Amino acid sequence: MSAGGGTAMPRRTIVAGWTISGIVIAFLVMDGGAKLVPFGPVIETMAALGWPGDVATARGLGIVLLAITALYGWPGTSVLGAVLLTAYLGGAVATHARIGSPLVTHTLFGVYIGGLAWLGLWLRMPALRRIVLPREG
Repeated sequence: MSAGGGTAMPRRTIVAGWTISGIVIAFLVMDGGAKLVPFGPVIETMAALGWPGDVATARGLGIVLLAITALYGWPGTSVLGAVLLTAYLGGAVATHARIGSPLVTHTLFGVYIGGLAWLGLWLRMPALRRIVLPREG
């Protein structure tokens, strides 16, 4: 029995959750880092998406993304990080929808990353499952 009164989670479930979360974190760190540098293609892509094509905007977004990713990666703040990450990715989805990007490959990509982030938490945090889907009885 776990301290929370439920049954202990299988180790493979927790490992799977951390593996999925790790993939999400690695992707977000690369994306945030590219915005910090920022390379020419980053600025060009931002301008094509309707964002100001300048270094300050790219770096600002990179700093925000890296801070949110750190919150998501730290166990004590991972749910807060996931909520903020969901909001950040929602902005990316809205940006792509606004300019008419392809739906499955571009517009919904933020939904895929956000879904993986929450799946990683779901698998590694039994408390989250108890809150979201409480059992009666």
